[in-house]
Amino acid sequence: MLLATMLHWGEIAAGIALLFIVLYDVFQSVVLPRPAINKLATVRYLVRGIYWIWRWVGNRMENIPRRERWLASYGPVAVLTIFLAWGLALVLAYGMIIDGVRDEMRPVPGNFGTSVYFSATTLVPLSYGDFVPEGVPARLATIAESATGVILAALAITLLFSLYESFQRREELVVTLDAFAGAPPSGVQMLETASSHGMPEELVKTFDDWRQWAAAVLESHLAYPMLVFFRSSHDNEAWLNSFGAVMDAAVLVMSTVDDKSEGPAKLMYRVGNHLVEDLSWYFRRWTPRSDSPIIERFEFDQAWERLRKAGYHCKPADEAWTTFARLRSTYASPINGLARALVIIPAEWIGDRSYLPHRVRETRRRRFRRRRD
Repeated sequence: MLLATMLHWGEIAAGIALLFIVLYDVFQSVVLPRPAINKLATVRYLVRGIYWIWRWVGNRMENIPRRERWLASYGPVAVLTIFLAWGLALVLAYGMIIDGVRDEMRPVPGNFGTSVYFSATTLVPLSYGDFVPEGVPARLATIAESATGVILAALAITLLFSLYESFQRREELVVTLDAFAGAPPSGVQMLETASSHGMPEELVKTFDDWRQWAAAVLESHLAYPMLVFFRSSHDNEAWLNSFGAVMDAAVLVMSTVDDKSEGPAKLMYRVGNHLVEDLSWYFRRWTPRSDSPIIERFEFDQAWERLRKAGYHCKPADEAWTTFARLRSTYASPINGLARALVIIPAEWIGDRSYLPHRVRETRRRRFRRRRD
């Protein structure tokens, strides 16, 4: 008798502990409008674990459109998986509590599985009346679980609306940038288009619009990091590539050309760096820091020549490269790391850089050293 009582109390304690863990995770992930420092965030590990498998499968698809469709489906699927995991954990938690007070149910549940069944029908709620709580603890647990189910459903609907609203706002400027920067986008192309079409004011407006965009993404994507996995819906477009292209254009204006858009470019660079720093903090495993600008000197020289031919007054190449490399090194490595982790189709200076000749030689040298050792 004493052992049975201790087991029942143990079930109740374990159920309450699991319940608080899940509710705390829901609060931190959905309700709290900012990422909390040192939060439990068990859902974070679930999301990244599923994504690792999802990306592994996608990387083995040779057909690019098919791969893009597969990777694009991850964001919505992951959101539904998160709520499913929370729901199952809540069913288990309340099932343990109900099983701990089973003597107050009529009829008495015959085993733990029956208590979990009653818990599941209460959370949804789809209770058929085959079990009725008679004692106060059992009734309180039943009412609490029913209320939890309603709240979880409301949070799921609210979160989906918030996610898709933020996604649509993010993609508006990404789509409109195509006409200005090409697809995939390029910072050099942006400056060439502004010069060749005589639209210096459009370049200033673009920097201003994207500064506000960076601030909006900073708030929405840190509050709901799942948005990072929502891919752009058009071919050759990716929000990270577009952001990187605008940052590159801003740095080129600050370092290489004399243009009246330098002021807006500096503001864009500062807000953009803030976004990169915060994303790097959250996705630190995917965003390594480096003092390298990532691109090579010959690529910069090609850009310098293109800008000169476009009609810009360019600063001396050596001086411009020094400033450009210093400024770009603050954001290039994290953006490239995140682009590789998200398997984004490479743009001109963003994404996979393994095609560069010197990097191929370095890879061969490493392989040769391993064989020699």
